[in-house]
Amino acid sequence: MRTGLQIGDVSVPGRVLMAPMTGITDLPFRQLASRLGAAYVATEMVAAAELARARPDVVRRAAVGEGLPLTVIQLVGRDPTAMAEGARMAEAAGADIIDLNFGCPAKEVTGAACGSALMRTPDLACRLIEAAVQATGRPVTVKMRLGWDDTSRNAADLARRAEGLGIQAVTVHGRTRKQFYTGVADWTAVGEVKAAVAIPVIVNGDILTAQDARDALAQSGADGVMLGRGVYGRPWLAAHLERALADGTVLDEPGRAARLTIVIDHLRASAAFYGLPLGLKMFRKHLGWYIEQAPWPADPLERRAAKARLCRLDDPDAVAQALTDLWHTEVEHIRNSAVDPAPQLAEAGGA
Repeated sequence: MRTGLQIGDVSVPGRVLMAPMTGITDLPFRQLASRLGAAYVATEMVAAAELARARPDVVRRAAVGEGLPLTVIQLVGRDPTAMAEGARMAEAAGADIIDLNFGCPAKEVTGAACGSALMRTPDLACRLIEAAVQATGRPVTVKMRLGWDDTSRNAADLARRAEGLGIQAVTVHGRTRKQFYTGVADWTAVGEVKAAVAIPVIVNGDILTAQDARDALAQSGADGVMLGRGVYGRPWLAAHLERALADGTVLDEPGRAARLTIVIDHLRASAAFYGLPLGLKMFRKHLGWYIEQAPWPADPLERRAAKARLCRLDDPDAVAQALTDLWHTEVEHIRNSAVDPAPQLAEAGGA
């Protein structure tokens, strides 16, 4: 069974990839997920034009650091000249792979004729691809949707053109832009893209469990899967699904002590990367998801109340102590602990 992907000259040591997500996949999150076993975690969406101007907050989104098996920088934009310069800067920053965003459905992105709006202007999309490919020696990939709406599902045609221009892999979210995140992802429709190209195709959308991953691969014929919202509060998910696809082993969700260590390490990394108070502010969304996803307390209403209470705290040590108290865990040396990448094993079985 295939255990990795070949994207241009880059060997990706897995088939479960983490999507680029604005406000989520910053450097602290990418380093954490990588330590937990993720093979591929992309940066947040980086505006090519602003990267070319070296805007500090945009440069920070493309930040690279130690502990990443791969550096994947995603660019978004609509100007070929800026896209070319962004690709050159991404390569200079250490990118192993450069991804182009033709899939973001957010109004602030499509309103600027970027992201999934480019599904409506495939000629411009192709000029952006050509500019990026010619500007860098690194493999360039594209993430897209099925199309703008159900009357214009053009992902297969655009992927075919992209391959001809030198794109090395394509990720397809199984929805149109008009759907945003409503309904269900159409994994079968991604199969039309797979049939149209010879480069790797990655299927994306609604993949939350190992069985979802198996079904998405079977229905699409894709070479790999990409996780998005499923990793909220579960940065270990890619590694768990990777193992399940490889040999059927089901890995336990982290217990109280391990989960607390993961969360506090993430909190401290965010504070160190951004400084305070911004680091804590950036971490709060993750804190909320960690609390929501944990099985403690058992009552969802208690978890919701705890989330509201902890997300109002303005001191990292107070957050760490409150979370320790919430999960009723005694962890020695938690302040100096490191993430243990070795997960616990459960009996092999269904996911």
